[in-house]
Amino acid sequence: MSTATATHPGTAANLGATHFLLRRLHSLTGIVFGLYICVHLFVNATLLEGTREGAIDSVFQQQVNTIHSLPFLLAVEWTMIYIPIIFHTVYGIYIVVTGQPNVGTYNYGKNWAYFFQRVSAMILVLFIAFHVLAMKGLFAHGLTFDPIRATATTVEHLHYSPFVSYVVYPIGILASCFHLANGFWTAAITWGLTVSAAAQKRWGGVCVVIFLATFGAGMTAWGSAMAQSPEQISPTTQNVVPGEH
Repeated sequence: MSTATATHPGTAANLGATHFLLRRLHSLTGIVFGLYICVHLFVNATLLEGTREGAIDSVFQQQVNTIHSLPFLLAVEWTMIYIPIIFHTVYGIYIVVTGQPNVGTYNYGKNWAYFFQRVSAMILVLFIAFHVLAMKGLFAHGLTFDPIRATATTVEHLHYSPFVSYVVYPIGILASCFHLANGFWTAAITWGLTVSAAAQKRWGGVCVVIFLATFGAGMTAWGSAMAQSPEQISPTTQNVVPGEH
C-alpha cells in the first residue's frame, strides 16, 4: 500500500512566486548584460579607426584609457558586469536544462528562435569563460590583455592560433549578437511592453537592426585586429593608463 504526499497550496504558490521573480531577475540581468555587450562591441570597433592625427596612440587605446580611469572601476565591473553575468548564466543553464523545445513538432519561426536562443546560450557560456579567463592571464601569455598595451595585446590575442582567430571569435560574436537581439525581443514580452502581435512584429524589426549593428561592430573589431600584425605594433606607441606608471 502506498500513500501520495500532497503539496500544500501555500508551498506551490510560494514556489510559483519565487520562479516568477527569478525569471524577471533573469530578464533584467540579461538586459544589463546586453547593454554592456553593445558598449563593449562598439568600443572594440574603434580598432578600425587606427591612430588619430597628432596622437601617438590608437583610438581604441584612448577608449581603454578612459574606461580604466573611471573611479571605483572594480566595484562598477562587479555590480554592472560580473554579478549580472553570473546570475544570468547560472539561471540560464537551469532554463536550458528544464526547457523543452518543440521545433520537431511545430516548425514555426518563434520555436526556432527559442531553440537557437538556448544553443547560443550554451556557446556563450564557453565563449565568455574563455574570453574573460584568457584575457585575465589564466591561460597562455599570448592571450593576456594588457590595458596599457590595449591594441597590441588585442591583436596578439586574436592572432594566437587559427582556431582562436577563425573559429572561437566569429562563432562567439555571432552567438553573442543573436542571443542579445533575441533576448531583447523576449524581454519586451516578459515585461508586458509588446502585448499585441503588431507590437511584437515592430519590436522584432528593431531587434533585427540591433543584431545587424552589433554583429557588424563585432566583426569590424575582429577584421581590424586580424588585418594588423602583432610584430608591427610597437609597445612604445601605446600610452600608459592614467594613474599607472
